[in-house]
Amino acid sequence: MERLHDSFLKHLAQTSATPLALDIVSAQGCWLTTRDGRCYLDLVAGLAVNNVGHRHPRVVQAIREQSERYLHVIPYGEFIQEPQVRFAERLAGLLPDGLDCVYFVNSGTEAIEAALKLAKRATGRTRLIGCRKSYHGSTHGSLSLTDNEAKKYRNRPLLPDVDHIRFNDPAELSRIDHRAAAVVVEPVQGDAGIRVPDVAWIRSLRQRCDEVGALLVFDEVQTGFGRTGKRFAFEHFGVAPDILVLGKALGGGLPMGAFISSQERMALLKSDPGLGHITTFGGHPLPCATGLAALEVLEDEGLTSHSAAMGQRFKERLVHPRIREVRGLGLMLAVDLGDAELVQQVVRDCLDRGVLGFWFLSCPDAFRIAPPLTITAEEVDLACDVILTSLTAISGKQE
Repeated sequence: MERLHDSFLKHLAQTSATPLALDIVSAQGCWLTTRDGRCYLDLVAGLAVNNVGHRHPRVVQAIREQSERYLHVIPYGEFIQEPQVRFAERLAGLLPDGLDCVYFVNSGTEAIEAALKLAKRATGRTRLIGCRKSYHGSTHGSLSLTDNEAKKYRNRPLLPDVDHIRFNDPAELSRIDHRAAAVVVEPVQGDAGIRVPDVAWIRSLRQRCDEVGALLVFDEVQTGFGRTGKRFAFEHFGVAPDILVLGKALGGGLPMGAFISSQERMALLKSDPGLGHITTFGGHPLPCATGLAALEVLEDEGLTSHSAAMGQRFKERLVHPRIREVRGLGLMLAVDLGDAELVQQVVRDCLDRGVLGFWFLSCPDAFRIAPPLTITAEEVDLACDVILTSLTAISGKQE
């Protein structure tokens, strides 16, 4: 509808000058349907949100059942709300010792903000360390840790006493010293173009943090819940963080984030001052119910191992002279073309052919593949056929 399109541009704040502006009327599994009846195979999953697919029946049922009981009743932390308790209990049961106390918030970036506050409280220090080419969110603390000047320069001054080390570089670890409150790391860097570190580096990072008393914070906002072929990406490395940050897929398709640590650390937020972190809508019963349902789907349907298998299928199928590399873990992949303009052409052409892809803001030479983990082998093959056809057609026009 032309009127709806015009109103979208007029009354909704835009994030770019060229929004895709697909008019979605329904979504199911790995497919999106627009008002004009076109169907698109979704290789984005709401940017790693819809891990169990769009409108999974058990998630929809959880929404229906909880909405018939109650929605928001009081700000987080005052009432016993069964969806919060059951979800936190289930998460803690999947995590190592020391990650047994959950604080639910509204988004991944809020979870990062709260994790930084907790690290400062626990250590009495102020210095924060992130990694080069990282992305942690758009609020001030998260943006301070993010290493992308294009996102930051209009928002300065940001947090003081923040430093960045090179990701996956052993020589940089010595820069983590006794002044550091926390080192915040994506176990697999996302917006940098899906960068997987060496196991030895992650383990040395853990050791260095222990040596100097800095807390290790893993940002698993993108990588969590089966996306990399493990429940959590840190499981690939045999290393656990002091604070774990979650978001995106956590709410089963509804907005939600969380930071998780030990009961001892989390108790610091209760006093001196009280309400050390507070949120009105964090832990809303509806996303808690859907998050628990999605987690149970992930476990019951074996989607974590399926993610690993389908990711390998993408890697085996996506072979083309214009593809330099397909890198990543599970269904968190980057297709590196080595050419930013070619990436834009391929993404647009694939969309015209019914496959939704997306790019990286901090790695313009590659595009992402991050579909729902429910994607079938047949859907993987369809996506690969479209991508390869697009690359061949565009390359032919350029010759």
